[in-house]
Amino acid sequence: MSKEFFSPATLPPPVGYSHVAKVNKGTLIYLAGQVSSDASGALVGEGNFEAQVERVFANVKIAIETAGATMADIVKMNVYLVAEVDPAEVPKFRAIRDRYINTQTPPASTLVVVTRLARPGWLIEIEAIAALDD
Repeated sequence: MSKEFFSPATLPPPVGYSHVAKVNKGTLIYLAGQVSSDASGALVGEGNFEAQVERVFANVKIAIETAGATMADIVKMNVYLVAEVDPAEVPKFRAIRDRYINTQTPPASTLVVVTRLARPGWLIEIEAIAALDD
């Protein structure tokens, strides 16, 4: 079994982690939590939940495609929202998500509300696992 760990240059620079861990045997791809930051690490969409959700899914797509998969290969997704996000905003999240994932066979998902994320200003974080046939 071989493992690859890498961080695409088009994502924010990681500190103490890899953006992608790929296991080559029936291949599973684990994505670190993706947030609303650009490739330089700058916050995108400060105070704007919808803009942050869009950027987070764009970052998930960049990471998953760098690993040789597609968004349709995601089998598990964990979503973390900060408590300050109004529950009435969740439909905006779902509408954006549904543009990125396979809605015919959506991944198993967990949505958790947390007090805060690692960096002030982040409103949402998404981690995912994808599976590829060998």
